[in-house]
Amino acid sequence: MPPFGELKLSRRHVLMATAGTLALGAMPGHARAQDLGRPTPPLAVGAPSLANVSFTVNGVSHQLDLDTRTTLLDALREHLNLTGSKKGCDQGQCGACTVIVEGRRIASCLSLAIMHQGDAITTIEGLGTPDNMHPMQAAFVKHDGYQCGYCTPGQICSAVAELDEIKAGIPSHVTADLEAMPQLTNAELRERMSGNICRCGAYSNIAEAISDVAGRPA
Repeated sequence: MPPFGELKLSRRHVLMATAGTLALGAMPGHARAQDLGRPTPPLAVGAPSLANVSFTVNGVSHQLDLDTRTTLLDALREHLNLTGSKKGCDQGQCGACTVIVEGRRIASCLSLAIMHQGDAITTIEGLGTPDNMHPMQAAFVKHDGYQCGYCTPGQICSAVAELDEIKAGIPSHVTADLEAMPQLTNAELRERMSGNICRCGAYSNIAEAISDVAGRPA
């Protein structure tokens, strides 16, 4: 082997050595140990932190022992078997999981169940049944406000809460006069429903259904 001073290193050799060092450093500790022939240390797995949560869903009181990381959507779907609320993007952007909590609509995938201690929650199952539909459900059927139907529960919950917001005088980003009661104009309807995505593109029929319930021309 030539003396250190006589070694000839190319730029390519230096880059390869640097990349190998960085890759080894980025490996998890147990993977590095396995690669180097040492015993693999056990991964630390802690017991989940549980909390007792009490809330009312569709008029029925429930008490659940839940992992504190459980979202409201998962509590409804996995623990109460209320599967009408759908898990779409799981990032709060599609609106498929919309439910009504204390009269206000929320994306249940972004809200932890433990945040709703004592709250009154309404899901699509609590609005109406096939034999006794809520007016908004009946309007969606009348105006064919759906295609695949996946987003429809969230659309209907959002639409019901939207009309209640207007009745309560709650403005939106497009409300022109903050001193007057907001009206369900086309701009208001589009803005207030903008958080609910319909990938089938049934927006015009959804707007007609909401307008029908609100008693205004579509």
